[in-house]
Amino acid sequence: MRITGISTHVVGTPWRNLTYVQVHTDEGITGVGETRMLGHTDALLGYLKEAEVNHILGSDPFAVEDLVRRMKYGDYGRAGEIVMSGIAVVEMACWDIKGKALGVPVWQLLGGKVTDKVKAYANGWYTTERTPEAYHKAAQAVMERGYRALKIDPFGTGHFELDHQQTLYAVSLIEAVRDAIGPDAELMLEMHGRFSPATAVRLAKELAPFKPAWLEEPVPPENLKALEKVAAKVDMPVATGERIHDRIEFRELFENQAVDILQPDVGHIGGIWETRKLAATAETHYMLVAPHNVGGSVLTAASLQVGFTSPNFKILEHFNDFADAEIKKVVKGAPQVNPEDGCFHLSDAPGLGVELDVDAAAEFPQQQARFDLWAEGWEQRRPKGTK
Repeated sequence: MRITGISTHVVGTPWRNLTYVQVHTDEGITGVGETRMLGHTDALLGYLKEAEVNHILGSDPFAVEDLVRRMKYGDYGRAGEIVMSGIAVVEMACWDIKGKALGVPVWQLLGGKVTDKVKAYANGWYTTERTPEAYHKAAQAVMERGYRALKIDPFGTGHFELDHQQTLYAVSLIEAVRDAIGPDAELMLEMHGRFSPATAVRLAKELAPFKPAWLEEPVPPENLKALEKVAAKVDMPVATGERIHDRIEFRELFENQAVDILQPDVGHIGGIWETRKLAATAETHYMLVAPHNVGGSVLTAASLQVGFTSPNFKILEHFNDFADAEIKKVVKGAPQVNPEDGCFHLSDAPGLGVELDVDAAAEFPQQQARFDLWAEGWEQRRPKGTK
């Protein structure tokens, strides 16, 4: 079997573009992959056009390791977000092809299942007025859908510092959310790399009474010494990793032991097998894995293949029941959260178990998507100029 070409399809919303790639073969089997880019969609498409000629055409889709190696190192330049995302979408599609050709789900090819279900947590649910009352109501709606966990960044446009008044307001938002979801649900606290170490530590202590499940990206991701400083002073698990795009670059996090939960994005770190390798290394350091997942249903399906096969997989992020939920229709067989237990359940469907509906995807053309975490009202995910 050989790859005869790829086709790209961009599904657009005002705040995110989802790029789907179909990989076609000479035996008529087509696989699909997906990633979500912020402001770099055209750059990704440009890279894929060149990579198709240089690396992809004629390749054996079963030889995933070889194709990834050639795409990563064959152009000599150091691979960053765009290249690793391009590798990821093609790599996912190759696993999809392999599973379909063999008639088995991808998780079976990764060593088999270690669990029948993966817990989900909701994100993108607080696209509403930024008040305790509105957040209380929105959080209740998440619980009514069966979720047992959710995540929130309550810090507005905070950057390095957060003054006393803004701190009190952030605390009031978290207090309202915890009241809405009750004591048993998990509440993940997101900082989006906003703060200095001192501010992050202060805020973590202010919010500790509400029992956050983790403290995510408390400081900008470039300085791991700063993250180490925070981890030494807070009494809750620390999570990070969504903006690290190469498995090898997690080495320092393993060495300094500053993190409890790793958050690779399957769509940015080179795909399913690269993430599974990272999870295996994390297991040797007694760390959990909870992938960043702001994509659509194909990326969710790909992340779940890792989840069903990794003993140290904690939970999976899910946006697609809340933020622009209508785009779920572009994928047939989209994974769904079971309202009885708030989990994704194992699927025996071959490959990734999903199919891209190209006609439905065409209803959501590419947009000049914009997501600015430093702009007022960012949490509503409606950039200026949109309704």
